[in-house]
Amino acid sequence: MLNRRHFRVKVMQTIYAMHRHESDSLDTEEKFLFQSIENSQDLYLVMLSIFNELQLKEKAYLELASKKHLATKEEQNPNFKFVNNSFFKILGTHTAFFDKVKERKIDNWKRNDDCIIFLLESIKTSDLYKRYMAVETSEFKKDIFFIYDVFNEIIAPNEKLYDYLEDYKITWVDDIPVINTLLSKQIKSIKSFDDSIELPVVFKDLDDKEFVRNLFRKTVLNELEFATAFENKTPNWDKERIAELDTIILKMAICELLKFPSIPVKVTLNEYLEIAKEYSTPKSSIFINGILDNLVKDFQAENKINKAGRGLL
Repeated sequence: MLNRRHFRVKVMQTIYAMHRHESDSLDTEEKFLFQSIENSQDLYLVMLSIFNELQLKEKAYLELASKKHLATKEEQNPNFKFVNNSFFKILGTHTAFFDKVKERKIDNWKRNDDCIIFLLESIKTSDLYKRYMAVETSEFKKDIFFIYDVFNEIIAPNEKLYDYLEDYKITWVDDIPVINTLLSKQIKSIKSFDDSIELPVVFKDLDDKEFVRNLFRKTVLNELEFATAFENKTPNWDKERIAELDTIILKMAICELLKFPSIPVKVTLNEYLEIAKEYSTPKSSIFINGILDNLVKDFQAENKINKAGRGLL
């Protein structure tokens, strides 16, 4: 579900938090690191469960409205096209999804149904919904496209939803775009009732999990050594002038260059430059790029970079 860049960001944030809290407990911080990664699966379940709650909320509303003493003609004969959408039917029979929701105790929308009501109203007042409901007949393909558009145009960009997710679990902030992209692709890929939604796993294999553990531990345990390596390349910079996040990014990059023989040099350089662009100061990527370029040349001249496999330099 998460890619290696996302794992690198999680490690970076954990090391930054260690520095902020002046913590020296590797075990405690490593536990927090893996928990923050596991939490991304909970976010996926929370986002997917929105659809189930939307259907239940609208179905309950239509049934209640039809029983009102002074129900209108429209309320007496409600249009169930939305609640009978093919996507809802597929999700409603997804036993593994409901088992996982129960296992992970995902009940966010039961305790915060105001968010679901707000999303439902946003959907029902949209032109997208009005066009969909105006056509009496239902088609599987159009049902899926409708849900796909609803998710991308109304649910995913909703600020109230984003604020709730951010407040509920701060580690989700960086996960939201990844989870939204994954869900969007999954919805679009559904072609028939025989299709299901594959629940993603956090780590695609043991190598990913070991990568996270090793990157975290090897960076933290060798921080002084790595700091010395790049401080010698910054004679005109006082330590206080270098952003703390930049120093962490540099240490992690050096760690990969020296301690991870299976990761190509170019991959390491590209990954950390992109992370610097997104998470540090505007000039950080230029600064980090210059330092790493010089370090790579020195490490190669000193035969410190030993990569296993062809084409890894």
